[in-house]
Amino acid sequence: MSSELLFDYSHVDFDAPMAGLDLIHRINPHRGHMVQLDGVAWWTEGLGVGWKDIRDDEFWVEGHIPGRPLYPGVLMVEASAQLSSFVIQIDKLEDPDRGFLGFVRSDETVFRGQVVPGDRLVILAKMISNNRRRFVSKCQGFVGDNLVVETTVTGMRF
Repeated sequence: MSSELLFDYSHVDFDAPMAGLDLIHRINPHRGHMVQLDGVAWWTEGLGVGWKDIRDDEFWVEGHIPGRPLYPGVLMVEASAQLSSFVIQIDKLEDPDRGFLGFVRSDETVFRGQVVPGDRLVILAKMISNNRRRFVSKCQGFVGDNLVVETTVTGMRF
C-alpha cells in the first residue's frame, strides 16, 4: 500500500471543527466505549479529516500491553470506518431512509507506528467508490507527522 499522503490537509483548523460528538452521534450509532471518533475537523464531498484523542482511562489501556498501553490496531481501523461512515452520510443527515452503514471489510491494512495515551490520532478518509449499497474508502492515520496506519475500509448499507 502506498504511503503517499491521500490529500493535503494543512488548511484544516482542528480548533474550529466542523463536527463534534453531537453531530457525529446523529450520523453514527456508536455509543459508549465504541465511539472511536471524537471530532470531524473538516469534510467535503468524498473527503474527511477526523480525530481520536487517546486517553489513559480507555477500556483497553489496562490489558493491551500492561505497563505499555498501545491503542489496538483494530480500533484504529474502526476509527477509520467511523470517519468514512460520517463522510458518506453527512449529506443525508435529514433523510429518514438513509439506513445504517455497517463495516464489512478492511484490506491492505498496514500499521507503521504506535499510538499511546496522550496521542491524537488524526484520520484522513478518501472515498474510492460509493453506490447505493456499498462504499470503499482509503484511510490514513497520523500521530503528529508520523503515518501510523493505512487501510482500505468497505461498508455496506443495511
